[in-house]
Amino acid sequence: MLTYQTDPRELAGKRVLVTGGSEGIGGAIVQRLSDAGAIVAATARRTPASTSAAVFVAADVSTAEGVSRVVSEIQERLGGVDIIVSNVGGASAPAGGFAVLGDDEWQRALDTNLLAAVRFDRALLPGMLKQKSGAIVHVTSIQRRLPLFESTIAYAAAKAALSNYSKALSKEVGPKGVRVNAVAPGMIETDATRRMVQRLAEQHGKDEKAAREGLMKSLGGIPIGRPGRPEEVAELVGFLVSPRAASIHGAEIVIDGGTIPTV
Repeated sequence: MLTYQTDPRELAGKRVLVTGGSEGIGGAIVQRLSDAGAIVAATARRTPASTSAAVFVAADVSTAEGVSRVVSEIQERLGGVDIIVSNVGGASAPAGGFAVLGDDEWQRALDTNLLAAVRFDRALLPGMLKQKSGAIVHVTSIQRRLPLFESTIAYAAAKAALSNYSKALSKEVGPKGVRVNAVAPGMIETDATRRMVQRLAEQHGKDEKAAREGLMKSLGGIPIGRPGRPEEVAELVGFLVSPRAASIHGAEIVIDGGTIPTV
C-alpha cells in the first residue's frame, strides 16, 4: 500500500460524505480524508470490518429510500456536509453486448452510477449553498470516453451522463461558492476489478490471467504498465477537495496511467 504525507489539519472539522466507502477506491478516500482531519460519514451496502469513518451507514444508495436514510443520519449526526464525494458505482451486467441488457439492467446501472449522485446532491447541496462554500467530487470513469461494449455498455453510458451532469452543475453552483469536479479513473486494482476479471473468466471459459490480460488489451493497454491503485485516486480526490485546489472547478481529471490514447 502506498502512503503519502498528509497534513492532519488541512480538512480539520470539515464534514464529508463518501459513498461506496467500504472498500477499494471509496475505502481509500475515507482513509485519506480522515487522515486530513475531516469528519467522514461513509455509506455502502455492507458495513466493513474496519473503517476510519466517524459515521457509517449501511444502505443501498441505488434507491431513493437508501439515499434518504443516509441523508437523515447525516443531518442528525453532523448537521449537514461541507464536502460530497460520490464514489459509488459499478457494473453487474452480463457479458454479451446490448442484446442481453433488459430494462432492469439499464435501470440498475443508471440508479447506481448516476441517480445516487444526483439524489445526494439534491438533498445536501442546499446546505452548502446556504453557507456559500463546499466541494463536490463525482467519480466517473474513462469508459465515458472509452466504452467497452462487451459487459459494461450500460455502466459506460451512465458514467457519461454523470460527467455531463457534473459539468452542468458546476456552472450553476460555482458562482454560489461550491466547487464541482469529476475524477475519471481507468483500470484500478480493486476487489471489484478482481471480481470482474473472475466473472469474465467464467463467462468465456478462460483462466483469470487470460481474462485480466484481455481486459487490459480491450482498454488499449496501460502505458505505465500496471493498473492504478486506490490510494492514488484517493490522493487526487484529497487534493481536489482541499483549499489547494481553490481554482479548479468544472473539470474532469483523468487518472488512468495513460490509457486514453487521444488528447
